[in-house]
Amino acid sequence: MSSERRLTHLDAAGRAAMVDVTEKGTTERRAVAEGFVRMQPATLRLILDGDAKKGDVLGAARIAGIMGAKRTHELIPLCHPLALTKVTVDLEPDRDRSEVRVVASAKVTGQTGVEMEALTAVSVACLTIYDMVKAVDRGIEIGGIRLLEKSGGQSGYWRADKAE
Repeated sequence: MSSERRLTHLDAAGRAAMVDVTEKGTTERRAVAEGFVRMQPATLRLILDGDAKKGDVLGAARIAGIMGAKRTHELIPLCHPLALTKVTVDLEPDRDRSEVRVVASAKVTGQTGVEMEALTAVSVACLTIYDMVKAVDRGIEIGGIRLLEKSGGQSGYWRADKAE
């Protein structure tokens, strides 16, 4: 296997290890991820009308997603703690599909990427939506969590193909 295609979190003996980024250049890095929370139409109406018993579902999900991004290194083994310079979490309700699309972006100037921070932000925001309305709709489905794009670092820019 070429050095470009090997798993970076394994040492020469195949043991899990944190990547040493000491020699990597500091660049601006950005990542964007998405996920979806599908639910009954009545549940989405409840959220959008502000009638959920636990309060502002989308507001809480936005804050939870930002907090999740900031704590990624505490949740995912071998992730580096990063001094994030920007995290956004946007929630896009779609009444026709009875879902909320969650889009998160993370930005840092550093030696390692922020893909995991964007993905964690999406995951935590989706879980928060579920938690806040599970009493009225236990059949909620969370899915489609994926990286949409990333920039910076040695590998440069990457974007998911819309046909994927």
